[in-house]
Amino acid sequence: MNTDAAPKSYAFLLIPGFSTLGFSCALDCLSLANHHPSGRKFYTWRLLSEGGLPVAAYNGVRIETDSALTDLDRHETLIVCAGENAGRGSTKPVLNWLRRETRKGMDYGALSSGTYTLALAGLIGGKRVTTHWEYKTALAEMLPDVIMEDTLFSVDGRVFTSAGGAASMDLMLHRVRMDYGVEIATWVADQMVYTAPRAQSQGQRMSLQSRPEVRNPKLLLTIQIMENNLEDPLRPEEIAELIKLSTRQLERLFARYLSTSPKRYYLHLRLEKARNLLRQTDLSVTDVCVACGFKSLSHFSKSYRAAYGNPPGTEASDGKVLWSGSGKP
Repeated sequence: MNTDAAPKSYAFLLIPGFSTLGFSCALDCLSLANHHPSGRKFYTWRLLSEGGLPVAAYNGVRIETDSALTDLDRHETLIVCAGENAGRGSTKPVLNWLRRETRKGMDYGALSSGTYTLALAGLIGGKRVTTHWEYKTALAEMLPDVIMEDTLFSVDGRVFTSAGGAASMDLMLHRVRMDYGVEIATWVADQMVYTAPRAQSQGQRMSLQSRPEVRNPKLLLTIQIMENNLEDPLRPEEIAELIKLSTRQLERLFARYLSTSPKRYYLHLRLEKARNLLRQTDLSVTDVCVACGFKSLSHFSKSYRAAYGNPPGTEASDGKVLWSGSGKP
């Protein structure tokens, strides 16, 4: 192995509210590679912030940075690290800097909601991307030209995105493997005691099919139909007809496997989507009501309060508004 070859360089842009887990998982992959027995220095990196000052993560931990926004080399790889309130930290200077630097032709990507920052900068239109599952609904609602994937990470040309959290390890191990081969990537994974790195295509959450208590194919098909029709809900009898069961058989199916009724489960899915949209977007309560298939605001508000203890109008102020502060792309 040629130990004199120049190391590959990374620049991490920290957006206030970023995830320490996702950032640490990504950075440690590079750091551990440099401890390989070959003695080779595989990677260098620097941490950037808008003003060059320490940046507070979502959990309050403050990370020192090396510099403010500065010129990057076209051979560097840029990673935007974000989490809660990504929109607020995606200021005009940050977005202009991202546009200018990525025009140099470098690889660039994002961890967690850093995908939204890239979207605000106009850098992922038409690209296959991913983000943390909790933010996916909001991003897909606001960015119809982006191809959202429910995967651990996505790679589309020179653009790469990750769901963040532990999925950052899977992304960076993939990049190490592409840079230096399987042996180096495997050594790094072993150092992280990460014995089974996951494939790019793997979903972010444990699927219903993987849960031992839910293996009925009719039930799984029903839930898929529900998830695909949240904005314009189907009646129970319509769903039963689609899966070739009677309404009573469908009721028994949900009672046996999920201890609930189809109607209640469907309502839960719609309210979960509503909660994500209210907390993560600037959409009005009325817009969210329509997007989640409710016919009236009063019914929506009553159902929401019964499920979560608060009326929907309080969520934007009580929760964390992911996309606030910088407008919509």
